Amino acid sequence: MKMEAETVDNKQVIFKGFIDRIPRETDMELKIGKIELKAPKGSGAFLVKNLYLSCDPYMRGRMREYYDSYIPPFVPGQAIQGFGVSKVVDSDDPDFKPGDLVSGLTGWEEFSLMRKHEQLRRIQQDDIPLSYHVGLLGMAGFTAYAGFYEVCSPEIGEKVFVSAASGAVGQLVGQLAKLHGCYVVGSAGTSQKVDILKNKLGFDQAFNYKEEPDLNAALKRYFPEGIDIYFDNVGGDMLEAALLNMRIHGRIAVCGMVSSNSLSVSKGIHNLFSLIAKRIRMQGFLQSDYLHLYPRFFENVVSNYKQGKIVYIEDMSEGLESAPAALVGLFSGKNVGKQVIRVARE
Repeated sequence: MKMEAETVDNKQVIFKGFIDRIPRETDMELKIGKIELKAPKGSGAFLVKNLYLSCDPYMRGRMREYYDSYIPPFVPGQAIQGFGVSKVVDSDDPDFKPGDLVSGLTGWEEFSLMRKHEQLRRIQQDDIPLSYHVGLLGMAGFTAYAGFYEVCSPEIGEKVFVSAASGAVGQLVGQLAKLHGCYVVGSAGTSQKVDILKNKLGFDQAFNYKEEPDLNAALKRYFPEGIDIYFDNVGGDMLEAALLNMRIHGRIAVCGMVSSNSLSVSKGIHNLFSLIAKRIRMQGFLQSDYLHLYPRFFENVVSNYKQGKIVYIEDMSEGLESAPAALVGLFSGKNVGKQVIRVARE
């Protein structure tokens, strides 16, 4: 006698349609679909229960039509996708068994059927919080590691500036720079975040950019001898000010442009002559270019974390229904640390 697979409700965050501005909660809607708690026979797929989801600024780029980007857009009418930590419920894939924990791209929904394995990793559970696999040990943490070590080529004693320094990427860049023996200053958008940078994350100095009428003057104050490395998460006015304050042979890692309101109407940038006069190397990068370094990164960061040399701050939202507000909040700086959504407990 054939057993019928159990069918359950599957709450989902659906993407409504393309935009070219900062996202709003109304660009997404919560729907309840149905899903069978079984992986179809012969599909090679496996079914997961999603536990944690990651909110990341790059997701905004997936909300517009495909403008020669490095990642395809979301599909209107379907669940949003993002990095998550999930538990295998049923499997038609011999590599993944029920009970396995995985991190990688999944749907913004309670249950997802996984057919692709790109950037999917099995998690060995230890005393590190599971949610850290979408932050400290996930795409954000690895972005910090690859960007700092591979793009910035740091040397001991260099002077490092990090913008959006309390965010998912910036907080680890600053700590890696300190561990490397650098002088580190971060900028953030509230006095609470500035306090975290100085007193929890070990930055040498930090400032609230919203309280600085002149960013060029602010950087001169914190870097009287200039900046060797600028890890840029915001672009815009901060990048223009940093260009004026770079030292000869300085390096700028361009990681994010969270300050730009529109992604398709590009705005010029001032002070680029500094690149010539100071022989600055300015490079954009994607963490996916460096995946061969992931095992080294994992070992390094886990070891430092367990020794108490790295701390990681999360902003945890409870329930899938909180996801649209959590994603939108990234673009006004509401999150304090890495924004994560807890969909379910194990």
